[in-house]
Amino acid sequence: MNPLAAELNELLEKNNPHVLAMLSDLGRNLFFPKGILSQSAEAKEKAHKFNATIGTATENGGPMFLQCIQDKLSAFNPADIYPYAPPAGKPQLRQLWREKMLKENPAQQDKHFGMPIVTNALTHGLSIIADLFVDEGDHLVLPDMMWGNYNLTFATRRKAEMRKFNTFTEEGGFDVASFKACLKKTADEKGKAVVILNFPNNPSGYTPTVAEGDALVEAIKEQAEAGCNIVVVTDDAYFGLFYEDSLQESLFGKLANIHPRVFSIKLDGATKEEFVWGFRTGFITFADGAPGESNAVLAAIEKKALGIIRGTISNCPHPSQTFVIEALKSPDFGAQKQQKFEVMKGRALRTKEVLNDARFVDSWSYYPFNSGYFMCLKLNRVDAETLRIHLLDKYGVGAISIGKTDLRIAFSCIAEEDIAELFDLIYQAECDLA
Repeated sequence: MNPLAAELNELLEKNNPHVLAMLSDLGRNLFFPKGILSQSAEAKEKAHKFNATIGTATENGGPMFLQCIQDKLSAFNPADIYPYAPPAGKPQLRQLWREKMLKENPAQQDKHFGMPIVTNALTHGLSIIADLFVDEGDHLVLPDMMWGNYNLTFATRRKAEMRKFNTFTEEGGFDVASFKACLKKTADEKGKAVVILNFPNNPSGYTPTVAEGDALVEAIKEQAEAGCNIVVVTDDAYFGLFYEDSLQESLFGKLANIHPRVFSIKLDGATKEEFVWGFRTGFITFADGAPGESNAVLAAIEKKALGIIRGTISNCPHPSQTFVIEALKSPDFGAQKQQKFEVMKGRALRTKEVLNDARFVDSWSYYPFNSGYFMCLKLNRVDAETLRIHLLDKYGVGAISIGKTDLRIAFSCIAEEDIAELFDLIYQAECDLA
């Protein structure tokens, strides 16, 4: 084991051995190297004559660039576009995002958590978590209605066992009892669990009520008190798109610092929140287990995370970080974001209005949805994949089949005035098959 990794592990052992026990074998061996980057940082401060450390090209006191590219980016200083960004991300962006989190999540006020680290969007953050905390055979606790990419990230790459609970009760609420039973079974069998809470949920488009959210937090705390080490991840990819009665903030704030055996991680980003999917700018934020816990715990885990970034992608793209900084600083940011929110809310509510048509009762019901980008039909009479193919071939309509009965519809990309026609076509195709 590298001495730097051993040093980080000693810090964890001294300050919270439960977090050390949560780490995968890879996680225990990770470290952030003292090498070119640290030497270059030192040179940046002290090399007043010549700085021959970084593998970039310079010209006229700044980064070298091609004019044909700069012509398209002339609004930006070349220094904010072309050089490498720091492995943890641009400091200004990290600070702005932290301030945004605190403003939008009152439960995070007065909680102890680290600075957001920039990731190459949400999937990259999930991959970091998988590498840090998941060994073969570890249990991943998540709802049966889940984003399929979790399989690749955790099961295929890290050989985790997916332990699924029912997403919804028969009455249409979030199935907290099923979650509690699933978590307890994992706690009893393994003594360790990795929990993913993805709200608004993909694919269902559901965010729990405040009472349901509090019950989820209490269930996690209960198993921690019983001796289970729990890594709990709030996948907040669609954060802020809350259209009806539900939680209006991330559960991360309520999970942070609740117990020494609970290590909380928030994943979010500009990707969907600010409608910049191609920018691939996300964040990973860590919170320790108990109030007053040493900063050494967060520092150690953050250095291990930076070791993953350094050893995989080195750092995240600089231009997109600069673009997001400019957006967050813009005086028009709030108003423009609210306008887009209202468009999305209108589509969600129109979808629900259309689906309440009595014509559809024999063909399908629909799962509860109140947020996000998606909703799911539960088909009564036909196979979801068969319907998907028929819709595509005969009607030119695309949807996503999930299992035998569920068809996911992304209302996020359908204009409000077209939603009725969309479901008319789905209904027509379903009747063809039925």
